[in-house]
Amino acid sequence: MARFHPLPVAAVDRLTDDSVALTLTVPPELREEYRHAPGQHLALRRRVDGQEIRRTYSICSPAPDPAGEGPSSLRVGVRLVDGGAFSTYALKEIGVGDELEVMTPAGRFTVEPAPGLYAAIVGGSGITPVLSIVATLLARDSEARFCLIRSDRTAASTMFLEEVADLKDRYPERLQLVTVLSREEQQAGLPSGRLDRERLTRLLPALLPVERVAGWYLCGPYGLVQGAEQALRELGVARGRIHEEIFHVDAGSAPAAMVPAPAHSTVTARLDGRGGSWPVREGESLLETVLRNRPDAPYACKGGVCGTCRAFLVAGEVRMDRNFALETEETEAGYVLACQSHPLTERVELDFDR
Repeated sequence: MARFHPLPVAAVDRLTDDSVALTLTVPPELREEYRHAPGQHLALRRRVDGQEIRRTYSICSPAPDPAGEGPSSLRVGVRLVDGGAFSTYALKEIGVGDELEVMTPAGRFTVEPAPGLYAAIVGGSGITPVLSIVATLLARDSEARFCLIRSDRTAASTMFLEEVADLKDRYPERLQLVTVLSREEQQAGLPSGRLDRERLTRLLPALLPVERVAGWYLCGPYGLVQGAEQALRELGVARGRIHEEIFHVDAGSAPAAMVPAPAHSTVTARLDGRGGSWPVREGESLLETVLRNRPDAPYACKGGVCGTCRAFLVAGEVRMDRNFALETEETEAGYVLACQSHPLTERVELDFDR
């Protein structure tokens, strides 16, 4: 079960004009709780004017060795979002020695290190989880190779520029790095411009043997990830080899569905070994109903993006307004996002423990 603990800030490193990396110290007694897989994220929370704010940030540091201790520190990247309550706080106020409330790691945008060729297409801050994936994979398996295709606006706006360069120097034969700048010309490499579906469909076969890639990792804004998935499907890549994590979704990218609901509904939820049943108020999501009665219910973004509130639908029917976190296999298996789910039957049962 995900839990929050206060962790001290050990370092605040400026990456670009609008982004920082926060290093958090993990005390020995909590290291097993913060053991993470490469690609997972952390939810950070704070209170502003009595209101709780949560945001998720991907772990960019390598995952610990399964045979060793859990991590003694964690590093996350934060990019400033216009009007962002937490990102503004992170860039302008957080200092070394401050304590942050940090949820234990979550997320399924991960890789199990094994021999083979892997690839990622990332945009902007989408590099954050992939940095952990690349570093962990290449360090643990000497027969693994990686092709990293990253898109940024300009060189000055590129997060973790030095860290990626260090990985390229460390694994020159096993890491292929392709950089595209959308708003700035480069002296060498690919021409500037966006990485859309048409461009990727032409570009990818020229860069690597698409059919031999064991896993594709797409991370960044909704438009980039959607275009990259469409390009890969056109090139014959099976859906099971494509893994996605959305970082930014524009309000008009995928409109929320209008949800017809019964006049009276009840949700039964099992959480951390305990269950309960409560009436769903008009217009509430199932997560909101559960939170009114169980404040320890897991969530972070409430936007259908991070997947922290994933639950198994034991009984009843629901309709999700949005889903940018669950894979097709997960929804087919019966998992839903509680923050986006509304009841379509008078009784709904969720299990957060599965």
